[in-house]
Amino acid sequence: MVAGNRRIDKVLAPEYATDLEALPLADIRERRREAEQEETDLSYLRRVLQGRLDILRAELARRAGEETDLVQALPRILADDPGPGAHAPRGLGRHMSAEPSRADAHRRHVEALVADVDLSNPEAHDDASLRNVLTRLEDEERRVSVQRRAVQSVMDALTAEITRRYRDGDADPSDLLPSEA
Repeated sequence: MVAGNRRIDKVLAPEYATDLEALPLADIRERRREAEQEETDLSYLRRVLQGRLDILRAELARRAGEETDLVQALPRILADDPGPGAHAPRGLGRHMSAEPSRADAHRRHVEALVADVDLSNPEAHDDASLRNVLTRLEDEERRVSVQRRAVQSVMDALTAEITRRYRDGDADPSDLLPSEA
C-alpha cells in the first residue's frame, strides 16, 4: 500500500498535530476520534501478537522442562493477568471506547506471520522453526508498539489543544451538553 493512503500514515503525518490553534474545534475532535480508532486497532493487533508469542514461549518452556502441559497452561497463558514471570504486562493501556475496525485483517496479518508453524500443533515443529517464528512475532510486536506510542502522542497533542480551548475560554463547555427538545 502506498504510504499516505492508510489511516496510520495520515495520523502520523507531521502536519496532523501541528498548527492546531488554526483549526476549528470540530476538526480537532474528528482528528482525535480518528487517532483513537487507529490506537484501538494497533492495541488489538498488539494483543493478538502477544497471545501468539505467549503460546510459542510456553511451548519452548515446555520443551525445556519448565512447563508440563501446554493445553492445561493455556488459560493462564492467555489470561489478562498472566501472573509471575509474564513477558508483557496487560491492561495498562488507555480506556478504549471504540472497537477495532480491522480485526479480521489484523488476525489474517498475524496468521500470515506464523503460517509456517501450526500453533494448534506446535509439537509438530522443531525448536529452530518455533524460535524463527517467535523472533518474527517479537519484531512485529515491537514495530506495532512503536507505532502505537506515536499515535498516543498525537492523541495527547489533540487532547491538550481541546483542553486548552476550554481552559482559556476559547470553547464553550455548554456545547457538550445535550440540547433541550
